[in-house]
Amino acid sequence: MLARPNRFVAEIELSTGERVQAHVPNTGTLLTCWTPGAPVQLTRDDKPSRKLAWTLERVDMGGGWIGVNTLRPNQVMAEGIAAGAIAELAGYRRLRRELAVALAGCAPGRIDIALDGGSRPPALVEVKNVTLLDGAYLRFPDAKTERGRKHLKLLAAAVAAGQRGVMLFALNRAEGACFAPAWDIDPKYGEALLNAAAAGVELLAVRLRHEPEAMTVGEAVVLDLGRP
Repeated sequence: MLARPNRFVAEIELSTGERVQAHVPNTGTLLTCWTPGAPVQLTRDDKPSRKLAWTLERVDMGGGWIGVNTLRPNQVMAEGIAAGAIAELAGYRRLRRELAVALAGCAPGRIDIALDGGSRPPALVEVKNVTLLDGAYLRFPDAKTERGRKHLKLLAAAVAAGQRGVMLFALNRAEGACFAPAWDIDPKYGEALLNAAAAGVELLAVRLRHEPEAMTVGEAVVLDLGRP
């Protein structure tokens, strides 16, 4: 990876020496996720409707692959939940993705995963891709996120309506021993996360494992919500 001229485009040098532009499906800053010369993994789609054929998928900063395509964790987590890989979300008979939600007390929105048909109350699950490394911590977000706070309000409204609201942080790199909010970057999100937890929203942090040609659900990681 040579440069990121804007948030949606990366300049890449292929193994052949050819230089190409790749779409970056990540609206964050990619802070701690890339540096000039870092190895990357791309996918290619030659559909005529695409502006750029290449898509940036993973970056290696020396500690293994980092997943920077924010669309992948939702898919991998949904597959893992369906397979029973996350104990806290196991036992549901139906899983739906990208569900429009309207609940009393907050603006309508869209939630990544909805679960129902089990012995537990129905659950709304929002997935966030976490790549920001800060020493022993993996933190979210890597840029201010009003949208992230809206999702927390939706989850709290779900709890108030008798459902489960679950915030699932997908830790998308191998480094980091625990999860924490990025208080220095977006203290409002940190406060919103504390308020959501106090309202009964369940917080989970789960590692994604990177294999040569795949990603799978890994182990749960401890959360530390305390202010620095």
